[in-house]
Amino acid sequence: MRTKAKLLAATACAALLQVAPAQVAIAQATGAAAQEITRAGSQASAAGPAEFFTGRVRVDPVWPSDGSINASGAFVTFEPGARSAWHTHPAGQRLVVTSGVGLTQEWGRPVQAIRPGDVVWCPPGVKHWHGAGPTTAMTHLAVTGTADGRNVTWMEKVDDEQYNAH
Repeated sequence: MRTKAKLLAATACAALLQVAPAQVAIAQATGAAAQEITRAGSQASAAGPAEFFTGRVRVDPVWPSDGSINASGAFVTFEPGARSAWHTHPAGQRLVVTSGVGLTQEWGRPVQAIRPGDVVWCPPGVKHWHGAGPTTAMTHLAVTGTADGRNVTWMEKVDDEQYNAH
């Protein structure tokens, strides 16, 4: 039975490989949209501006908001103790923690630890901050919605007392 399943799977893969070039040719001939690949390393990393961040923060853009998708994406790495200022997003934001241990807080609520695999939903207009833990760096993928050409409203910095309230 296993051999038959493997044979069927191999046949299906071979069929897909034969169909794919034909589909690409049809898409090219008809002017249909095609995939775009942005190569790793083709967009420069940038330091998180001191105006909006405390500590060392690196932003690696992944994609901009455009006509195809109304959200931008970036990997943001916070060194230990680094964090964003308080801010809101007009169309919300999802954070996917990819490494390290971080902290996040919604205004008026307790600080919470976030770990790899955690997904944080920041609803539109909700004041919050996020960053690394005191002794551990943290990286997250930020997927940020855009409304009327804006994706964030920055506010005051998170002071040490607020940060250390965890």
